[in-house]
Amino acid sequence: MNASLTVAPNDHYHFVTGRLAEAAVRAVVEELAEQHSLSFSIGVMPITVAALMTPKWLKRHLQIPAQATHVILPGYCQNGIEELTESIQIPVICGPNDCRAIPELFGGKKRQADFGQHDIDIIAEINHAPRRSIDEVIRIGHQLRAEGADVIDFGCDPSTRCNAVGDYVAALVDQGLRVSIDTFDPWEAAAATKRGASLVLSVNSTNRLAAVDWGCEVVAIPDVPGDEKSFQKTIDFLSDNNVPFRLDPILEPIGGSFTESLVRYAKVRRDYPDAAMMMGIGNLTELTDVDSAGINFMLLAICQELKIHSVLTTQVINWARSSVRECDLARRLTHYSIRHGVPPKRLSDGLVMLRDAKLRPFPSAGLTGLAESIKDNNYRLFAQDDQIHLLSAGLHLNDSDPFRLFDRLMNESVSDNVDAGHAFYLGYEMAKASIALTLGKQYSQDQSLDWGILTKTEDLHRIKRSSRHRATAPSQSEIESAPDNPPA
Repeated sequence: MNASLTVAPNDHYHFVTGRLAEAAVRAVVEELAEQHSLSFSIGVMPITVAALMTPKWLKRHLQIPAQATHVILPGYCQNGIEELTESIQIPVICGPNDCRAIPELFGGKKRQADFGQHDIDIIAEINHAPRRSIDEVIRIGHQLRAEGADVIDFGCDPSTRCNAVGDYVAALVDQGLRVSIDTFDPWEAAAATKRGASLVLSVNSTNRLAAVDWGCEVVAIPDVPGDEKSFQKTIDFLSDNNVPFRLDPILEPIGGSFTESLVRYAKVRRDYPDAAMMMGIGNLTELTDVDSAGINFMLLAICQELKIHSVLTTQVINWARSSVRECDLARRLTHYSIRHGVPPKRLSDGLVMLRDAKLRPFPSAGLTGLAESIKDNNYRLFAQDDQIHLLSAGLHLNDSDPFRLFDRLMNESVSDNVDAGHAFYLGYEMAKASIALTLGKQYSQDQSLDWGILTKTEDLHRIKRSSRHRATAPSQSEIESAPDNPPA
């Protein structure tokens, strides 16, 4: 979709659509015209499905009012739009695929060019790494880096020394990965740092003497959360012995002085305004029965405000299995927000995973008009107003229960209109529609539901057959085979 348009006094926008979507487009554009004092016209092409139009076909059928200054086409018309623009000599704009998103052409906030920058490192832990093979650890390390991790943390087993820790670390380093070692065992830390580990998590009174010989940066922590005296002694010792460090006063889980621990991070920042700091956020995400994305975002926002430039995360528990990817986007959102002093809104929908940022239901009149205008036997599915709607020629069924809806379809239409393949297709699509209604997500037939950063694009599941009904609209090849006589 193009960047947001600004309506000038003499502008006239000509919206192009097909017969099927005419009522819906008109309802959307009329409301838009009231908001923006928009002068417009609507060109209804001699074609049922607007998505099947091409710029080449439009050159033969498009009639533009003399007063038009811009032409708005459906989003599927992108290929060949330059040639069409040259032929009609006014700007041609490829709008959204879904007509309900047309208002976004005239009001979406433009993302700034520097969105995506960040200054927080993600340290991603491989828990109980010694229980895995070296090859498996390497595979996980590459996966974590691909998801956004800057440092791969080799998490040792507190109950058993890993005699091969040096081999593991060397293998990761040889792959070009930055590696930290998560252990209180001085021997494991020494072996790991000799083979390339550049950070040791963590150091307190139990192992700080050995840190002098490791030759790398360490994370300083109190002996127990909230013990300021032990924390200060470790900080002083590391400073006196020129051991580079970053400070972590330890984040405690909810039920264990969570708020007090947050206050301690703010206090440490005040006491050490220039010191490097780290926050271990897994203590919250792994120990809270809540999807991790929102928690990760809030913790990254706190880190951004306090200039805590590294976080330690893990993704062991299933509800936190995408934590690295969540943190990667969260650090970009919070960096932009705090740098520019604006809320982190309308920048990315990547972390809006459970529900959608915005729903685009058809106006009631639009859906009714759509049902009345359908002349072909293709099945269309819509999900809105807590109902799944199934439309075809002479058929408009709706129900909140997809099983009841399918029963009604079988009872109210000719039985041979739905074979096994179409029954599977309709069942799959109605399941998606039901999920969308349950969670508050936008459903669009033949398209994947939007799960933010977890979305997996679906191929169009068009089913061709010669009987009276199809599960979806005709294919592009069918309409191109008779471009001067498109289906009514």
